[in-house]
Amino acid sequence: MKSTISVKLQERCDSLCELCSTEKATAAFAVSPKDNDKIENEVAICEHCYSLIESNVSGNHWQCLAGSIWNTEPSVQALSYRILYSLKENEWANEILTSVELDETVVTWALSAFQKAAIHVDSNGTELLNGDTIVLTQGLNVKGVNFMAPKGTIVKKIHLVADNHEQIEGKVNEQTIVILTKFVRKQG
Repeated sequence: MKSTISVKLQERCDSLCELCSTEKATAAFAVSPKDNDKIENEVAICEHCYSLIESNVSGNHWQCLAGSIWNTEPSVQALSYRILYSLKENEWANEILTSVELDETVVTWALSAFQKAAIHVDSNGTELLNGDTIVLTQGLNVKGVNFMAPKGTIVKKIHLVADNHEQIEGKVNEQTIVILTKFVRKQG
């Protein structure tokens, strides 16, 4: 995400792009999935680098990352690593990647852009979405509320549990319960 460059970030980069180091930095670029709520998440970049990032253009320009990957700022390292990783089929990019040993948290941050979100699937492997209607494929003892949800129970307007692809939430007997996806089938 691109935003206006702050005075602190301008000072940190000495008014130069933290990626190419040749052009004037004109914007603060937040390295996803973090946002620009802290300077530690941002990279000062020039218009040229920003346009290449936004258009996913590869090419010789990114050889400049051989310098920025060594920057002391984790955000600059993460963005440099991310761009190089996307170009790793090029020998020069792969050489740069293998020449540096970054902190594991920086590498994880950089590679987060390439990780797909967990997909919730039912017992048949069908993808589940927020708002779907499902049918229980077996009877479930519901903990904490002393009732059993019988096999064949229809649960409407489910909610996916964001941090666990094996769980959904839904209302049964007016109670919101957590249901394991392996015990449900999406209804037509």
